[in-house]
Amino acid sequence: MSNFWQRVITGFFFTATVVGAIWFGPTSFRLLFLLTAMLSLWEYYHLISADARQPQKKAGLFAGALLYVSIAFSADLFDYIARPEVLVMPAIALVFFAELYRKQSDPFGNIAHTVIGILYTVLPFALLCNTSMQHGTYDATILLGYFLLVWSSDSFAYVFGNLMGKTRLFERISPKKSWEGSIGGGLSTLGIAYILSIYFTAYSLMDWLIIALLVVVTGTLGDLSESMLKRSLNVKDSGNILPGHGGMLDRFDAVLLSIPFVWAYLVLFHQHH
Repeated sequence: MSNFWQRVITGFFFTATVVGAIWFGPTSFRLLFLLTAMLSLWEYYHLISADARQPQKKAGLFAGALLYVSIAFSADLFDYIARPEVLVMPAIALVFFAELYRKQSDPFGNIAHTVIGILYTVLPFALLCNTSMQHGTYDATILLGYFLLVWSSDSFAYVFGNLMGKTRLFERISPKKSWEGSIGGGLSTLGIAYILSIYFTAYSLMDWLIIALLVVVTGTLGDLSESMLKRSLNVKDSGNILPGHGGMLDRFDAVLLSIPFVWAYLVLFHQHH
């Protein structure tokens, strides 16, 4: 099977799984993204591991799971459980304690990568789940709209880049990305935001346009950041769990660093809970 058809088939089932999980309700997508977050974190630890870098994989997964559950399920838990620091900070402290007994050459480097992995891969997915709760009520259109904007930005940037891309966007990190592709993808995504505002009325046109702009800018930077990680480690893909697409980090690179900005906007300007 050619790489093109691998990408098409994997992309179809990937999209159907995400949309289906969101549509069926909060429990289904919370569980899906819990699995996604843990796979992404494991992938990060596997990538970053080297002779002098040995992140604590088991302790990191444990702390990451606590962080995810305490935030993603916060709308359904009691207040004293919903506060992330109640469960997470002791777990992160255990990472420090456990490192005492590992006898590694770079203990604080190991601790740093263990914690950074959680912040980079798990926290965004937890916030993603929290984003769907509009004043305590689940609204599937919020997440569906967000993902449509992410996918539109990525797809249209690829199309316009292939058609007219000449000026490199960030050649040192990603030689194939172009300004023409990014601008074309951005303008197209703003158009998609206009359409979303007609059918997904949880937010106004201005809100969807702002969310789209945040997705385009921070999603592109998130993509470049993940490319920077891979380039620094001399690897092409973050993994091979998604045939034709690489790993979980490859597929969610734009999500990981765009959702914190979208979530912050909703919290600051819509008292989003």
